[in-house]
Amino acid sequence: MPHAATTAALLFVAGVAGGVIGTAGGITSLVAYPALLLTGISPFAANVTSSVALIGSGLSSASRAAPDLVGHATTLRRWMPVSVACSLAGAVLLIVTPSEAFDRIVPFLVAAGALILLLQPAITGWQERHGRGWTPAAVTTGVGGVALYNGYFGAGSGILLITLLMFTSEPVLHRANALKNVILVASDILPAVVFALRGTVVWGAAIPLGLGAMLGGVIGPTIARRVPHRLMRWLIASCGFALAIWLFIQP
Repeated sequence: MPHAATTAALLFVAGVAGGVIGTAGGITSLVAYPALLLTGISPFAANVTSSVALIGSGLSSASRAAPDLVGHATTLRRWMPVSVACSLAGAVLLIVTPSEAFDRIVPFLVAAGALILLLQPAITGWQERHGRGWTPAAVTTGVGGVALYNGYFGAGSGILLITLLMFTSEPVLHRANALKNVILVASDILPAVVFALRGTVVWGAAIPLGLGAMLGGVIGPTIARRVPHRLMRWLIASCGFALAIWLFIQP
């Protein structure tokens, strides 16, 4: 029993930290996923358990996003259906296919997202000077790809979505982060239902992690609005690189 209580406390603290990091613009999985692995949960179970538990973080952060969503009703109407459908497809794909080959690609995807986020101001400036923008088809493809990955694995999908939003819809980082929080929480609900029905969620770990993440999700948006954009960009990218390294060295 003491061991179970200690594990629950560890996961609650990890949830709070992950919720703050994730909803403030970083990557919730940077803390949550390794914490679940440290408790002895298998990588597959840790993945789906994290996906379910962190909905609490998304819900609490999304509830505080309204001030940053002004003027983005069209973005949400266009992106949300694609993101929800593709995230569900990713969750189904995870269940019916082996993940070994894809697992080796994930660290590079996360690292690429972090690098592109750092380079985004320079790339956007070049696009504006040369009149090169994103076509609607390219935006839809990008959203669908990130959402498919989000449902399949999820770790680092937030940084990919923030980067895509800043290139196409919202150049202000904390507002792009708020949009990301709302889109991802809507996209995570159906995959969570699929994982729960499949019986692959470790509920003893998901509950304390989720409660902590919910608390962290309340705190995170306030931090995101107060941190200078340049510093926030570097902090998010650092989280991305750290997660990429962690995922690369895991067997």
